[in-house]
Amino acid sequence: VQLQACGGGLVQAGGSLRLSCAASGLTFSNYAMAWFRQAPGKEREFVAAISWSGGSTYYADSVKGRFTISRDNAKNTVYLQMNSLKPEDTAVYYCAADKGNRGLHRIVVVSIDYWGQGTQVTVSS
Repeated sequence: VQLQACGGGLVQAGGSLRLSCAASGLTFSNYAMAWFRQAPGKEREFVAAISWSGGSTYYADSVKGRFTISRDNAKNTVYLQMNSLKPEDTAVYYCAADKGNRGLHRIVVVSIDYWGQGTQVTVSS
């Protein structure tokens, strides 16, 4: 299984970025997908999740209203549109696949089946 994330970069505060994560080696539509992030010296934290069908989404309070998660099952790809970026959004962002039949709010680090390699997002003030 491979989850290949891309789209990170350096952006000024208030700017936007769109992350993509292409999956292979798994039946993509069988998995809920999520994004996590990890800032230097901090634990990995949940950002957003989307159900296998794309019909349900769930966000961390810190990104609600600014970030949008979506997926295209025909392309085996999940996206994270990030708007109104803040310096505190600076982190390595990881896509993740979760096959457990659990509510999206129950997706946590230890429930993840597969991780992507991460993409760096840096927001300058």
